[in-house]
Amino acid sequence: MQGIHVKVCAAMLAVAVSLLAACGGDGGGASNDSGVATPPGGIHLQVVSFGDSLSDVGTYAPIASAVGGGRFTTNPGQVWAQDVAQYYGDTLNAAFTIDFTHGLTAQGGLGYAEGGATVATPANQNDFLTDVIGNIEMPVSQQVSSYLAAHGNFNANQLVLVWAGSNDVLRAGALPAAAQTVQTAATTLAQVVGQIVQNGATHVVLINVPNVGLSPKGIASSDGGANLTQLSQIFNDRLNAALQANMLQGSVIQIDSYTWVTQLIANFQANGFAVSNTSVACDPAKTPHATALLCSPGTYVTANADQTYMFADTLHPTTRLHALFARFVEQQIARSGLGH
Repeated sequence: MQGIHVKVCAAMLAVAVSLLAACGGDGGGASNDSGVATPPGGIHLQVVSFGDSLSDVGTYAPIASAVGGGRFTTNPGQVWAQDVAQYYGDTLNAAFTIDFTHGLTAQGGLGYAEGGATVATPANQNDFLTDVIGNIEMPVSQQVSSYLAAHGNFNANQLVLVWAGSNDVLRAGALPAAAQTVQTAATTLAQVVGQIVQNGATHVVLINVPNVGLSPKGIASSDGGANLTQLSQIFNDRLNAALQANMLQGSVIQIDSYTWVTQLIANFQANGFAVSNTSVACDPAKTPHATALLCSPGTYVTANADQTYMFADTLHPTTRLHALFARFVEQQIARSGLGH
C-alpha cells in the first residue's frame, strides 16, 4: 500500500550500497518444482504475481536489507504470495529490484508486485521512497506488459495472482470527487485481468481491495476510516460490475479480502491475535520512518509481535496475518477445483 513516504538517510544508503557490492543484491528466478514430491497443495504450479506492497516479495530489498528489512511486513517474514507459491511447490522471487542507478533491474523472478503501485497510474506520480530510489513505481498494467514482453504468454501450469487497488483508494482523496477515480481504476483492473486471460492464463486469482478504512491508518484518520471504507466498497462494486460486463467472472477465482479482513478484525482474539487494528507490531520509535519495509525483529514492540499483532505498520499485515490470508486463498482455490 501507499501512504508511507520513506526518507532514508544518506548514511543508510551508503550501507546499502556496500551491502549490494558485497552480496550482489536480491535476485533469482521463480522455479518450477522437479515433481519429485507432491507439495501441500497437491499440484505443482508456477506462481506469477502482480500488485502492490501487499504482494511485493523484495523489490526494494537491496536497500531495505541494510537495516534488516526487505518486504512490507514484519521482516524476515514472508508475504502471502510467497506462502501460496510454496504451497504449490514453487518459490516466488522479485521480477525487478532496485539498483545503483535508482532504477529497476530485471532479475528473472515472477514476483512483479511492487510497493507503491497503482492499477494504471503512470510512474513518477508519487513520492514513494523518492529520496533514495527515485520515482520508479511500476503500475500493474505495466507489470503485466513487462511479463508479456519477457515471456510471451501465460500457460496452464501457472497460477496468476492479482491484488491491486489499495493505493488507488488511498490516493483518491475525499468523496464524492474520489468515487470516479476509484471506479476508473477498478474498471481498468478488470481490463488488465482480461488481458491476462486472453494471453493464455487459465488459473487466475483476483483479490478485491480490503477494507482500507479498518487499517490503523484508517481508524486514526479524522473520520475514523469512513471515507476509505466507502472508497474500498466503491472500488469492489465497480470491479465486480466490470468483470461481469467483460464476461470474466467465469475465468477468474475471486477472493473477497474485504469481508475476510473485516470479519478477522472483529474476531481477532479467536484467530490467535492479541492486538487487532489498534496498534502496530513495528515500534515507530525504533523502526526507520515507521514503515514495515524497514521493520526487523530488533524493532518489534515485543519479541513475538509478528505473531500477536495483526498489522506491522499502519497499513501492512504482519507475518501471521499474511500466513492466515494465504491459507484462506489456498482454500478458495481448492474450492474452485484446483488442487487441495
